[in-house]
Amino acid sequence: MAVSDNQKLDYLWKKIGYGVSKTDTNNNKAAPNESISSPLLLRGDKVWKEAASIAAVMPGASNDYLTVYPTSSPQETTEDNTSAQYRTWKTGLTDWIPPEIGSTYQVKVYVHSTGSAGAAAASGTQLFAAGSGNSDEWFFDYQSGLLHFIGTNLPGVSFSGKSIYVSGARYTGTFGVGAADGATLRDITLAGNTTISNLVLSSVLGTQYGGTGLSSFTENGVMIASNTSVLGFATGTTGEVLQVGSDGSPTFDSLDGGNF
Repeated sequence: MAVSDNQKLDYLWKKIGYGVSKTDTNNNKAAPNESISSPLLLRGDKVWKEAASIAAVMPGASNDYLTVYPTSSPQETTEDNTSAQYRTWKTGLTDWIPPEIGSTYQVKVYVHSTGSAGAAAASGTQLFAAGSGNSDEWFFDYQSGLLHFIGTNLPGVSFSGKSIYVSGARYTGTFGVGAADGATLRDITLAGNTTISNLVLSSVLGTQYGGTGLSSFTENGVMIASNTSVLGFATGTTGEVLQVGSDGSPTFDSLDGGNF
């Protein structure tokens, strides 16, 4: 006998809502009584590394972290011909930013003539997620970039010669775990054997002397200043040697019985 829809829903409720495995029917064991942990997979290669840089309000133009598809230039979709006619439409693009980041990221959907993205919002018909009261709602999967008319009915518009257009924004920054590339770290203490790659050091002191601060280290540990930077030391005279004061600052001073 086929698995009932109620059993499938019970599985999803327990998996997504409670992060546990389904071990019995809901009548015999409700979700709060399931005890075997089953968290959803969180892939490191799909983590939005620069998510903290996404503004709470969708910007009007693309930037380093996201790509915006404004109403003046929405993304045209293609119909999924493996589904019922006009039911499902694919943007072909992933990682759309969901409304959980901010309500303005809720995508806007239009139906208009194929190949006419620029006029979709102005001349097409906007379709709302809640439908028109005729059970013609749609659902947008922000991860896969797929729009599906999830209601019982399709919207009461003609789809012949038309496409669905989607306006919103996608995350196009860096993926992965750890600090973002180019991240600025301040007041960091390193202990033990620490390996740092592609380190950039900067300081307001660099600008004081007409430079931009230290830029890199060679592989053998020799410190190299950038071509516009200076490495400043106190000045001295013949017979004086470089010393390090109690505060760590370099100074020049005369020899004193060999102790300096």
